[in-house]
Amino acid sequence: MLIGNVGAEPEVRYVEQGVAVGSLRIATTERGYTLQNGTQVPERTEWHNVVAWRKQAEFVEKYVHKGDKLYIEGSLRTRSYDDRNGVKKYVTEVWADNIEFLSSPRGAQTPGTAEPSAQGETQAPF
Repeated sequence: MLIGNVGAEPEVRYVEQGVAVGSLRIATTERGYTLQNGTQVPERTEWHNVVAWRKQAEFVEKYVHKGDKLYIEGSLRTRSYDDRNGVKKYVTEVWADNIEFLSSPRGAQTPGTAEPSAQGETQAPF
């Protein structure tokens, strides 16, 4: 489970048989604090790669924008690839099961209507 802000406009593409796959970056922030001995612990921000498939990706494409605050549930997946120099790199991603707005989405909801959310399957199309 993550609560964070979208760091850039999401990217959505369509793969085999028109299946939508979206990717977005979410920033989560741990607030700074002061220890009892007076030591200051600074605020810390972590960035997370989120992948959404099918209806979730279509939801992301239609509603999600940079700066939106989201609640995301999903599972972690790690994949590897070789970079241009042949060095193996690893990427950990959150494959979203559920995405919900915590801030009002652009495209204004009228009072009394539900905020958009997306729930869906996380399986790749192949």
